[in-house]
Amino acid sequence: MATRARPSACSHTDRVFLYADSLIHSGGVPKLCPGHGAMPPPEGQNMINESALLESQSLRNSVLERTDVLDRVKALSLLPDGMHVTTAMVATYFGVGLEAIKSLVKDHRTELEANGYQLLAGEELRSFKNLSGLQSHTRSLAIFSRRAVLNVAMLLRDSEVARQVRMYLLDMEYLARTQPVDNPVHRETVSLDDRIDQRITHILGKTVVPMFNALIETSGEHRKELIALRAGVQRIERRLHQHHTRLQRLEGVRDDRPTVGVMAAMDAMNGRRFEHHIAKLLHRDGCTDVVVQGGRGDRGVDIIGLTAAGQRLVVQCKRFAPYLNITSPEVQKFVGAAKVLHNADVALYVATCPFTPEALSIAAETGITVVHRGLLEEWSAGEPLEVLE
Repeated sequence: MATRARPSACSHTDRVFLYADSLIHSGGVPKLCPGHGAMPPPEGQNMINESALLESQSLRNSVLERTDVLDRVKALSLLPDGMHVTTAMVATYFGVGLEAIKSLVKDHRTELEANGYQLLAGEELRSFKNLSGLQSHTRSLAIFSRRAVLNVAMLLRDSEVARQVRMYLLDMEYLARTQPVDNPVHRETVSLDDRIDQRITHILGKTVVPMFNALIETSGEHRKELIALRAGVQRIERRLHQHHTRLQRLEGVRDDRPTVGVMAAMDAMNGRRFEHHIAKLLHRDGCTDVVVQGGRGDRGVDIIGLTAAGQRLVVQCKRFAPYLNITSPEVQKFVGAAKVLHNADVALYVATCPFTPEALSIAAETGITVVHRGLLEEWSAGEPLEVLE
């Protein structure tokens, strides 16, 4: 194989990409043996449950690489260095008080330190402030890496955000561990391209991003450029991972799946498929004349029908990422369509994400039933909606 000519003088950035390129071209992609197109089965076929994550450090360690889950549940704000957060920022992310995080750190300090928690003081703190651009007059500062924040999510019991992170981890573990073993057609679909994508994702996450982190810590002149480049690499890594996971979900959906995969399956749906999923739930709960009409000419609603009691029903469906929000203007628009254009008795706004407080207030004032992510999970798992009974 021909080798690429290398420049005589390489910048920090050049060295990062040349090294990553050499990994990919010199054995980074595993070879397929003749007649063995499928990936080997994952080790440990027993499913991880939420209580096990809370109790077992070894199980927590096994999923600590999945830090992308944090931003899927809720956007995590970082310090100017793009790598760390403070105790207050962790508390804000999980919606708990400072003392809850401090108490958790006290109980699990050794584990958290192994995953990036640090208490900075003296020269170490001054150096960190200079490198990160942080403006603070405190004599000590506790900082958490993204890995440490994920560790906190698997330890923190009294936080809905932490629970959602654990559920997302369980969803991803379920999808990674449960692959049909008696379907040779499915095994053959794991192509060379799929395996190359997986290997590139692995190299980006395990090698290129950590190298950027190290360079950012030591470079002053090109710091902003390196942070921007690292963010670009992380976006590519996330998109490759999301693409691969979405394909797995779409190709591996099974009717007998436990409820742990419910939200992951819905997150993988496109808008039209999500609308039909909601229509099936309406049918299940006794609604009749259910019609999916999303698209042009739908007059502002996606589904119409009648409840079991014969009331006129309209539904708006939004399949958004879980870290986004339904805002008040979107609810106001639906109010007009539901109440004025359709004269609905029952109006549902169903979304795979949360609603802002203002949106919830408008919905309550105008008689709109909000089905947010948590309620949608329960509804999909078999709990009937009270408004449909």
